[in-house]
Amino acid sequence: MSKKKYKIAVIQLNLNDVAENNLKKCLSWVRDAAGQGAEVISIPELYSSHYFCQSEDVANFEIAEPLYSTSFIAFSALAKELGVVIIVPFFEKRMAGIYHNSAYIIDTDGSEAGLYRKMHIPDDPHFYEKFYFTPGDLGFKTIPTKKGKIGTLICWDQWYPEAARLTALGGSEVLFYPTAIGWHPGEKEQFGENQYGAWMNVMKGHAVANGVYVAAANRIGLEKYLPDTDGIQFWGASFIAGPQGEILAQASHDKEEILIAEVDLDLQENVRQNWPFFRDRRIDAFGDITKRAID
Repeated sequence: MSKKKYKIAVIQLNLNDVAENNLKKCLSWVRDAAGQGAEVISIPELYSSHYFCQSEDVANFEIAEPLYSTSFIAFSALAKELGVVIIVPFFEKRMAGIYHNSAYIIDTDGSEAGLYRKMHIPDDPHFYEKFYFTPGDLGFKTIPTKKGKIGTLICWDQWYPEAARLTALGGSEVLFYPTAIGWHPGEKEQFGENQYGAWMNVMKGHAVANGVYVAAANRIGLEKYLPDTDGIQFWGASFIAGPQGEILAQASHDKEEILIAEVDLDLQENVRQNWPFFRDRRIDAFGDITKRAID
């Protein structure tokens, strides 16, 4: 059963192409977050490498790992040692030819509380995820943990109100969004402010519409590892918002940071009592939402 209050954290990091170094770094930062009182902690999307989806290259499938191997073993041991919940996004090799962009939710005893597979897969310039990832088949899930009921969505899922709504309806108190999003350097001056603003606004809207806490964990740094490209400048700006969209913690665009905020379930209930959006939903009129278009 959830406590009335617990502390959550998102960790914003610069990551590189050496998996062992990224693992050591993330373990160390999770330990630091726990030392600051965090009880549920998320690291960024695809933590173990640079953002390899900037190109379509079959060699990158070598980065993937089977379930319950390197990442799970390491973070499971740490979660059990520290008594915290850890959200660990990783590149999953399910079988030959089937790969997912996934996240473990590891409970305080080191067991798997849940597994999420990214449902929405983008295909944009230098975000060629459809080449690598099979869409998730586990649905939108609320994961009960010994600290609280949490939902984990991943990056491109951020833009979909349906994903947030269904996860919240399952009882999630917090929606975590491990993320890898940034600017194309050549576009930043013209489009960057609006792109970043839209990213924050849509997730703050999910918090308001569902009366939930929202926590986004992004990476930072210019990842320019392909010849003859400008790379991607990951914009950081990780944040935690409360159930009225209020910003409880906000990171910079360019520094490695730990953000911590308190989840207050009494406050969440009070917000939902005064803004009863769930009560007033016209579920009898929503059937067309499952259509691709209404035409």
